[in-house]
Amino acid sequence: MSAESQRVANLLRGLAMDGVQAANSGHPGMPMGMADVATTLWSRFVKYDPADPLWHDRDRVVLSGGHGSMLLYGMMYLTGQGISGHAHLSPLGVEDLQQFRQWGSRTAGHPEYRECPGVECTTGPLGQGIAMAVGMALAEAHLRERFGADLVDHRTWAFCGDGDLMEGVAVEAASLAGHLGLGRLVVLFDDNGITIDGGTELSFSEDTTGKFQALGWHVLSVDGHDHAAVANAIAAAREVTDRPSLVRCRTTIGFGSPNKGGKSAAHGAPLGVDEVRLTKAALGLDPEVAFQCEASAFAFFRAGDAARRELRAAWEARVNASALGAAFREQLSGVLKTGGVAWPEHAAGSKLATRKASQAAIQAIAAALPGFIGGSADLAESNLTQIKGSPEVRRGQYAGRNISFGIREHAMAAMCNGLVLHGGLRAFCATFLIFHDYHRPSFRLSALMGLPVVYVYTHDSVWVGEDGPTHQPTETIASIRLVPNGWLIRPADANEANEAWAMALERTDGPVALAFTRQELLTIDRSVAPPASSIRRGGYVLAEAEGAAVTFVASGSEVGLALLARDALAAEGITARVVNLACTAVFNAQPAEYRAAVLGSAPRVTVEAGATAGLERYVGERGAAIGIDRFGASAPGKVVSEKLGLNVANLVAVARSVLG
Repeated sequence: MSAESQRVANLLRGLAMDGVQAANSGHPGMPMGMADVATTLWSRFVKYDPADPLWHDRDRVVLSGGHGSMLLYGMMYLTGQGISGHAHLSPLGVEDLQQFRQWGSRTAGHPEYRECPGVECTTGPLGQGIAMAVGMALAEAHLRERFGADLVDHRTWAFCGDGDLMEGVAVEAASLAGHLGLGRLVVLFDDNGITIDGGTELSFSEDTTGKFQALGWHVLSVDGHDHAAVANAIAAAREVTDRPSLVRCRTTIGFGSPNKGGKSAAHGAPLGVDEVRLTKAALGLDPEVAFQCEASAFAFFRAGDAARRELRAAWEARVNASALGAAFREQLSGVLKTGGVAWPEHAAGSKLATRKASQAAIQAIAAALPGFIGGSADLAESNLTQIKGSPEVRRGQYAGRNISFGIREHAMAAMCNGLVLHGGLRAFCATFLIFHDYHRPSFRLSALMGLPVVYVYTHDSVWVGEDGPTHQPTETIASIRLVPNGWLIRPADANEANEAWAMALERTDGPVALAFTRQELLTIDRSVAPPASSIRRGGYVLAEAEGAAVTFVASGSEVGLALLARDALAAEGITARVVNLACTAVFNAQPAEYRAAVLGSAPRVTVEAGATAGLERYVGERGAAIGIDRFGASAPGKVVSEKLGLNVANLVAVARSVLG
């Protein structure tokens, strides 16, 4: 290793120590242990232009172990990446490092997407970063095959630790990456043998090399503090193009710390003022200078900036000269022109499960939007999400738009985050609604990052039937609605399914969960009811009645039930209104006047085939809630629904009760 690169790595360690110490909170051990690997990677291998950290053909670098965020922040400071004048993406200064983990700082405790240059995704929940990196690598492979290596020619790198590799989501993603042979993905494993509670021998004794080789990966092992050896290993990994690579970097956590290096004490707490001084002295830094840096460290990286700018300029020229350039740029824009979709039409009075209506919508979307891609967790025949006429994504054949994720719900959702983060694609993933529980960590990250991933859920209620309570999502809808910035839409008929899909695709700042039925629903006659597009406001009055005594507020399949109950009440001389509350998140964002007009002043009865939690705000003081605040049962769907109170007689009885 050169003395110059070693000095840079030690300065990077100093920045990490000082940032954590100033915050009196954080994780110094990983940044100190991986400083040599990071210095080698960014100085010799990562493709980037510091003047544009969003350049599409850049390499993606994911810090899966987000607790080591000071490593990434220190590297962004040294490499000077950022867009001048941009509030969040302007280059980091030392003041940003000094504000680590503070209110309003761009240098959060764990990296947050769109808050700091160089942060490709929000990480912290271990394993998620690896899975998102696999999604990014798949996106690169797909676009590379479609548009050619002249336009798409970059790699995905990921830093991870022992904790990442213990998480199931990472193993699921690694399995699929190996199966697909994603050779432009390299994971750099911080193999330090330490977790928060102590050495990894407490809970982890796997043969990591053998495991990843069995998963179809190329595996190398190297001394993570030997810059030349690290460079040779990374170069070797780059040459292997038929499978992803794992580079095991044997490191010492808290490298350089005389008393805490190699110990769990270096993992998740400041080293302490005295230990910081001792460590700086051991590393050849000034013990009395906080956030020490030197002109030579900046020059070490920035000497290659002119060549980096030329690389991006050459790419821009190729895109401009390419016959595919215009289509490529349009796809990269992320704007989906749903006005060009030939939406299927469904006649009033026809009966169709909304999952089948979704199937028809998917075909229309795919025909109009080439960036539309996705797949199911081995349930495509039930979710009805196959894009007809497009091949499956397979090893060495990545241009297809159907991804067979296998039974890997955790990784599927996280990979879709990666597909969207990469740019150029709008991804969806599909499974039964009950298995949103496997998606929840990734859905939460979709919402936190503002990613427009579409989560397609079918079999959305106890109408699943005989499969029983393990497959009946009684509490799932309520739980999804709790996630900030997440939308859940339950269309009431086939035409509303079209509108739900359009809403999902037109949204650009967060995820949308689409909940579709297994059972057939009657298509509403829009000649006497408001248009299906009314659900774009989240909720609307589907059936009005002047001087109504009661209002039913329902969603999805229960809208049809509420209409039947309205007719039954009318036969008794009681007038009722019906409100279709398709998406509470969108409805809640409407002006107060609109919401008040829709809900009306009459007593309200909410009707939903799920938990009543969260619907209290619509019930009001004089109303009631009809739902399922228990697990379901194994029986035909119609029987379960009837037995649990989702029937006309019960709706009528409850409506009478609120009238006194």
